[in-house]
Amino acid sequence: MSDVLPSSSEPFHGEGPGPAPSLDLPDLITPAWAYGDGSGRGVRVAVLDSGIEADHPDVGAVTEWVDVQVDKSMPDGVRFDHEPHADLYGHGTACGGIIRQLAPHCELVSVRVLGTTLRGSARAFAHGLEWCIDNDIDIASLSMSTPNDEWAETFWDLVDRASYRNMMIVSAMNNEPKRTIPSEFAGVFSVACAPGTDRELVWCRSTGPGQWGAVGIDVQVAWLGGGQILSTGNSYATPVVAGHLARILGAHPGLTTWQAKTVLAALAVNRANPERVEATPP
Repeated sequence: MSDVLPSSSEPFHGEGPGPAPSLDLPDLITPAWAYGDGSGRGVRVAVLDSGIEADHPDVGAVTEWVDVQVDKSMPDGVRFDHEPHADLYGHGTACGGIIRQLAPHCELVSVRVLGTTLRGSARAFAHGLEWCIDNDIDIASLSMSTPNDEWAETFWDLVDRASYRNMMIVSAMNNEPKRTIPSEFAGVFSVACAPGTDRELVWCRSTGPGQWGAVGIDVQVAWLGGGQILSTGNSYATPVVAGHLARILGAHPGLTTWQAKTVLAALAVNRANPERVEATPP
């Protein structure tokens, strides 16, 4: 196991984060009810990343492609290319493969905002997220962030817009202890690594950021060339939470962000009243 945990992951290890917030609901929220058939069918999940290798056996079909490039000649300073594109690093393929494993019939959308060094501009990142809001994406999975304070207000506005449109933003905390925009905002599902290898498990804690936990330490992930690698990071916990949300939305279309948070919290492995929830997901 990796010697150093990614930043914000510590509360999920050791003695753990304590019990998830109590919901005190009158009826049971079980995995069978929450996930339905577990397929995520009809749910559009955008992966904002380095692209997706669509012919990777762990990924399958990509429904739509958007490549966001900084272009100062354009009115907003960015250009959108909708032709199929490659994964320039492997990171997006890893995230897409995790989502596909959990919600096999969701619609994956590749929004490429990162390049060959797994870096990109905050401008492209912001416009990629805005594109998701304006184009009927249900869940945006962001295994990335920006520490640039100059963009904090822009992303704050985007998170609010997404919430009002019921688009859920699942966003990784930075692996290092520094500003993590928009992951540190309360309106997103902010994710850090939890222990183990079972992607069926999600943790929840009442304080944040890093409010949600999922496995991401020494995990097998899809990578370029149809292969897999062993890797660690909050990046790989984030699509786990996105995949669980895709299942929930597939079974219950139209849920608001706060309703989905309530359902997901009821399924958390560290919930205070485990006798109220079935132990085995569908």
